[in-house]
Amino acid sequence: MVIVGAGPRGTSLLERLLARYATGTGEQRLEIHLVDPYPAGPGHVWRTDQSRLYLMNTPSFFPTLIPDHGLSARPLTGGSFDHWRRNQSLFPDAELSAADVAELRQLDTDGFPSRALYGRYLRSTFTALLDNVPAGARVQVHETTATRIRRGRPTAVGRFVVELANGEELSADNVVLALGHLPARLNAAQQRLADGARKFGLRYWPPAVPNDVDWAAVPGAEPVLVRGMGLNFFDVVGQLTEGRGGRFEPMKEQEDRAASSNGEALNYVPSGREPLILAASRRGAPYRAKAAVATYYPQSVGLRFFTEETVSALAAHGLQPAFDQDLWPLLHRDALWAYYRTLLKVDPSSVERADFLSVLDTILSRPGRGSGWADDVDALVAACVPVSLRLDLLGLARPFAQRTFHTHEEFDAAMETYLQADARACVAGEDDPVKMAIGVLNAGRAVIKILVADGGITGESWLGALRGWFESFVEGLASGPPALRMEQLAALSRAGVVRFVGPDPVFGIDPADGTFTVVSPWVKAEPLRARNMIEALAPANQVLLNRSPLLEGLLADGLARPRIMIAADGEPVVTSGLEVTAPPYRSVGASGRGTEGLYVLGLQLSSTQWGTAIAAESKAQYRSGYRTLQDADQIAADVLAPAVRAVP
Repeated sequence: MVIVGAGPRGTSLLERLLARYATGTGEQRLEIHLVDPYPAGPGHVWRTDQSRLYLMNTPSFFPTLIPDHGLSARPLTGGSFDHWRRNQSLFPDAELSAADVAELRQLDTDGFPSRALYGRYLRSTFTALLDNVPAGARVQVHETTATRIRRGRPTAVGRFVVELANGEELSADNVVLALGHLPARLNAAQQRLADGARKFGLRYWPPAVPNDVDWAAVPGAEPVLVRGMGLNFFDVVGQLTEGRGGRFEPMKEQEDRAASSNGEALNYVPSGREPLILAASRRGAPYRAKAAVATYYPQSVGLRFFTEETVSALAAHGLQPAFDQDLWPLLHRDALWAYYRTLLKVDPSSVERADFLSVLDTILSRPGRGSGWADDVDALVAACVPVSLRLDLLGLARPFAQRTFHTHEEFDAAMETYLQADARACVAGEDDPVKMAIGVLNAGRAVIKILVADGGITGESWLGALRGWFESFVEGLASGPPALRMEQLAALSRAGVVRFVGPDPVFGIDPADGTFTVVSPWVKAEPLRARNMIEALAPANQVLLNRSPLLEGLLADGLARPRIMIAADGEPVVTSGLEVTAPPYRSVGASGRGTEGLYVLGLQLSSTQWGTAIAAESKAQYRSGYRTLQDADQIAADVLAPAVRAVP
C-alpha cells in the first residue's frame, strides 16, 4: 500500500497498520510505502530546523501521536509528547540539538513547546516505529512528491499506480491520502491586491505556512500591513521583532508600582531593524490567550446541559438537530452557568440577590428549546448584576463592536487596555469568569465534533451556523496563543512597534501614490499606508483552491470530488473538503460511488468532520480527542482485513 504524506497523519496510520498487523498471523506480507518530500514524521509543518519562536498553541500535556486508550490494537512503541519530553529531559538522544536540550530543560508539562521540538518528537516516534516493524512487514520511505494517482491496468499487480516526481511508479491495491496542508490559489480579494502590488511595485506576501516565508525580505524601519490576528499573526510578529534581534525584558518597578503579569510585565528593547507593524483583523483584536490552567478543560466548570446524551436523545426520536435551534442554546446555557458561578465564587458581593444562582439554575434547567429561558435570564441578570459584570457571550469575540474612535492613538490605547485585561484574566485562570465561560465553549467544541461528524447536523446548519458564524467565534476565544503572547504584544504596542488598525478593515491600493491602504470605519482617521502587506493566514484548506497536481488530477480523473451541501436557500454549495463514504473514509468519485482502496485521512475531511487540524489529545476526555487516531485505525483495519485473520 501507499501512504501519500508522511507527516503526523501518515505516521499515525503507519503506527496503526503495524500495531494491527502484529496482532495477526503474519502469513501474508505487508509492504508500506510512504511518500513525502519532507522528513517523515515532522512532515511539512513540524520541521525540526525551524525557528524556536514558532510555538505550539497547546501545552506539552496535550498532543500525542500514539493512542493511549479507546483503540483495541495496542501500540508497539512510543507514547505522548509529554512522556517523550520527560524521558528526553533526563536522557536526551544524541540526535537532539543543543537548542532542543536547552528547551527541554526549561519546558514543563503545562508549557508550550516550540514546533521544532514537537517535530523532534514526531521524528523520534517515526524512527522508533521503523525499529519495531514486525516480521513480515516492510516499510519504505520515498522522499519525493506524488504527482498523480491513476487506476492500474486490469492485468496490473495493484488497483492503482502512484506516479512520483523522481520518475518512479508504485503499484498498490490501497492508497491513503494523508496530504496535510497544501498550497492554495488566492481568493478574488487577495488576487486583486497581488495584481495591484505587481502593477505599482509593492511587496505582497500571500497566505503561507510561516516557516516557508523569507522574513528577511520584509524591509525594516517602514510600515507593513499585516492582515489577520489569529495564530499566524503571532508567528509573523515574532519573526519581525525577536527574530530581528529585539528582546523582551522584565519591566522594572516604576515609582511605587511593581510590574506584574498584567499586560505590563515586559518591556521591549528594539534592535532598530523592525518594521512598523500595522495589525488589522475583522474583529479588530487578536485571539484571546489561553488561561493558566492545569488541564486542557477547566476543572472547576463543565458541561451540564450540552452533553452527548442530551443531543443524542434528539436522534433517538428521529430528529436531525440544527445547530442554531438545538445545539447552541444548550451550550450557551453552560457558558452562562460557568460565568456566573465563577463570578459568585470570586466575588460573592457582586450580585444583589442571595439566591441568584439558585434562580439561574432553575431557569437554565427548564426543558424546551424556545427562547423564553434566555429572556428570563436577561431579566434576572438585569435586576441583579451590575452592567460592567454582565456576560455578553457573543460580544466577547467583538470587543470593540459599535465603538467609535476619533484617532489611531485612541484605538491603540483601547487595544493596550484590552491586552492588559486579557493578560490579567489568563493569570487568574480558574478564578476568571470570562475564561471559564470560554473554557466551557472549548469543552463544547469537543462534543460538537462528535455530534456533527458524518452528517450529524443538517447541511444548511453546517454551512450557515457551524461554519458560518460559530467557527470563527469560538476560534477567536478558545484557540488562542499562550498568555505570554499578550504580554509581548502589549510591550510591542507600548514601544510603538505595533499599531492597530481597528475593526472591519477595508484594504485597497491608492494609485495616486502607489501604496496599500487600510481604513477602519470605526476609527475616524486618515487611512494608514504601506508599501508592504502580509497575509497572516495559512493557505486555504479548500480542495478546489488547493494548488496540488495530485489532488487536481484526482478530481479531473473522477477518482474524487468535492462534497456539495444544500444551503438554506436551496442552492447547492461546493464545500471545502472531499466527499467520502462512511468510515473508513473512501474517496467518492465522479460516479457517486466510493473508490475502493482509495482512502482519505486528515484535513481533506473538513466537510465530513469539523476541526480536523488539531492533534490527537493524550488521555482524551472526549471521543473527539482521539478521532484522528480512530480514523487511522479504521483505515488500517479495512486495509488489513483480507490479509490478517486475527485482528481483535
